This record gives sequence, structure tokens and C-alpha cells, in this order.
Amino acid sequence: MAEISKRKRIWGWWFFDWASQPYHTLLVTFVFGPYFAGVAAGYFSGTGLDAEAAAARAQTVWANCLTITGLIIAFGAPLLGAMADVSGRRIPWIFAFSVMYAVGSAALWYTMPDGSNMWLMLSAFGFGFVGAEYALIFINSQLPDLGDDREVGEISGSGFAFGYFGGLISLAIMLTLFVEQANGKTLIGMDPMFGLDAMSRQGTRFVGPFTAGWFILFMVPYFMWVRDDSQSEKKGSVGEALSLLVKSVSNLRYRVSLASYLGSSMFYRDALNGLYSFGGVYARLVLEWDLIKIGVFGIVSVLAAAAFSWVGGKLDKKYGPKPVILVAIWVLIFVCTTIVSMNRAQIFGIALPEGSGLPDLVFFGCGVLIGGMGGILQSASRSMMVRHTDPEAPVESFGLYGLSGRATSFAAPMLIAIATTVTGSARLGVSPIVVLFILGLILMHWVKPEGDQSR
Repeated sequence: MAEISKRKRIWGWWFFDWASQPYHTLLVTFVFGPYFAGVAAGYFSGTGLDAEAAAARAQTVWANCLTITGLIIAFGAPLLGAMADVSGRRIPWIFAFSVMYAVGSAALWYTMPDGSNMWLMLSAFGFGFVGAEYALIFINSQLPDLGDDREVGEISGSGFAFGYFGGLISLAIMLTLFVEQANGKTLIGMDPMFGLDAMSRQGTRFVGPFTAGWFILFMVPYFMWVRDDSQSEKKGSVGEALSLLVKSVSNLRYRVSLASYLGSSMFYRDALNGLYSFGGVYARLVLEWDLIKIGVFGIVSVLAAAAFSWVGGKLDKKYGPKPVILVAIWVLIFVCTTIVSMNRAQIFGIALPEGSGLPDLVFFGCGVLIGGMGGILQSASRSMMVRHTDPEAPVESFGLYGLSGRATSFAAPMLIAIATTVTGSARLGVSPIVVLFILGLILMHWVKPEGDQSR
């Protein structure tokens, strides 16, 4: 068999980002998440709750779902990474979790507008989401094999940019051809394709099968061009994996920079995921946007993420990932503070005329910064982890990275659920995200810019 070139391996690796991004863009943030929030709010209104209480209850349900999936991912990620290291294989794991991704997303077609099966559909969403996050651990662990320390930042940034463009195109397709407005037409004024029934929201519900089909199609280049190193394959056991995991965690006490970075990323990535998970829900429940408006907001945000990720990769190559991460966190703290401090009637306590469009404009601006800074933050974080990665156990190292990103992944949705319940407000409910960003910023003080690995 002809050897696969480095260029093809990099492109194959990038195609995972392209293929998988719609789970986050379409399902978590801009289409299914807001659609589910509206369905749940309507369901709870039918039980006698007023509009604000129903919206708060809907946000709490969505938050609880993300809390449970976060716990599952947190407990499984490091063990799976260690298992892959003792066996030396990654592709079979990626394939298995890809199946979870496809099955979970496809099942969302059955999410009924009346909320009658919303608990079952939350389970399907969580099943696919776990698969997507577990697969990402193994994908990230392949980054050190694609280039040297000076190259991986740019490779990572370009991969995120490519993935965000995939998310952008998939969102544009859904909005123009499938997602129905109140009048039953899509964004360009046509009926949903394939004869889908707008009255039963089939156009919007098609986001599940569409996401699954997109993933299956565009994972083909990945599986064609990315291979496990046959010389690294070896026998392993669960006992060896657990031993390796315990050793890795124990060794963190001798690696202050890595421990600080994992702690920092644990908080700021959790906060970022909270922004992604509740941005569309916030727009639906607080600003009362419809799905088309949320989708247009998503296009702007994803386009910014793609552009900023590419620029961030260049800045990472020139200055290193740490200063890039710090700037991104500061900007996101400002954005979150703005979001928490406004609704349709006021911004930072300043009353607005009835029907003012200023909250919409401000939130669109926030969307640009969330997408842009979020893309930069994720790319630079992956690059920073390479500088702390043990070359002998990259999957296990990225398993710890996955653990740090998911060990408290339940915390943001859990804190949002608590804050929403206590305040009875979907707007104030997202305020814990600011605290998580600040904690991440503080811990970055002890992170060495070039990592702690001897090269």
C-alpha cells in the first residue's frame, strides 16, 4: 500500500473537525438546543406555569441534561485515553464513538413539538454528545504526530477554522432549505425540502438526520488518510490502563505547569462550553428570538470563529499559545458580563424604549466575540497541551486534557440550573460562567509559556 503523505494526513485530520462541528453548531447551540428550549417552555406553560417560570424550568431541564452527560464524559475520558495508550490503537475507538454520534443525532428527528417525548430525546442527544466528545479525545491525541512544536499551533488553528466553516455551511443549508419560520417558509421563502411538513416542525427536526448524514459523509477522508502506527500496536489490559492513569495523575504533583494548565483549562473550557450550550437558549428564552434569527446569529458567530481561529493560529505560531489564551479569556469575561446585564428592557441598568433593537445589536456583537474568541481559545488550548504532552503517551496525556475539560463539565450547567432556579430568571441564570472564566484566568499565572516537556 502506498504511503500516505503528511499533507493528506493533516487534511484527513482536519476533516474530523469539518464532519463533527455540526453537532455543536446545529444541535447544541443554534437549532436543536433553542428548538428544544421552546418545546420544553411550551410544555411547562401547559402545566400552568407563567411564561418566565416556564422559560426558567426549560433552561433548568436543558442544564440538567448537560450536567449528566458531563459527568459521564468526565469519568470515562481518562480511562479511555489510557486504554488506547496501552493498546497503541486509536482508530477503532474513534469509529465506535462515531457510531454513537450518528445514532444519537439521527434519533432527534422524533422530537415532537408538543414535548410529549422530550425526556427520551434528551437521552438520544446525550448519547450522541458523549460519542462526539469521546472521539475528540483520540483526535486531539493525534496532533503531536502531525508536526513539530512550531507547526502544531498553526495546524490546530487551521483545523478549527476548517471545522467552523463546515459548521457555517451546514447551518446555512439548514436555514435556507429546512428550518421553517412562523409562516411555514424557510429563510429564502420556500417550503422545507423533501415535502417536510412545516406544521409539525419536520423541517427543524430534520436537523438530527442531517447532522448524522453530514458526519458520515465527511468522515470518509479521515478514515482514508489517517492511520494508526502499526509498529505501536501492543497488547494491553484494563488493569494496565488503570495503573497508567493513576501514575499520570500522581505525577501531576511534580509538574506544576501542567497541573496549573489542566486546572485553568478545566474552568475556562467549562465556561466556554456553557456559553455555547446556552447562547441559543438565552436568545430564545430571554430575547425571544425565533429559530431563523438565532440561525442568522449563528452564521455570524461561526464565520467569526472560523476567521479568528485562522488568525489565532498565526498569532500562536508567532507569540505562543499562552498570551493568546489570556487575551481570549479577558474578552469573554467582558462579553459574559454584558449578556448577564441586559434584557429587552434595559442594558447595565439603563432603561430602553419599548421595542428597542439595541439588545439585538449588542447580542449580535457578543456573538461575534463569543465565536471568534472561542475559536481562538480552543485552538490555542490544544496547542498549549502539546507543549505539556509526554511523547511516549500522547493519548493518555490528552486523556488528562479531556478530563480537565470535562471533570467539571457538569459544573457550568449545574450552576446555571441552580442560579436559574434560585433567581427564577433565565438571564441571571447564566451568571456563573463569569466566575468560571475568572478562576481559569487566575490559574494561568503558573503555566509556563513553553510547557514543561524536555524536547
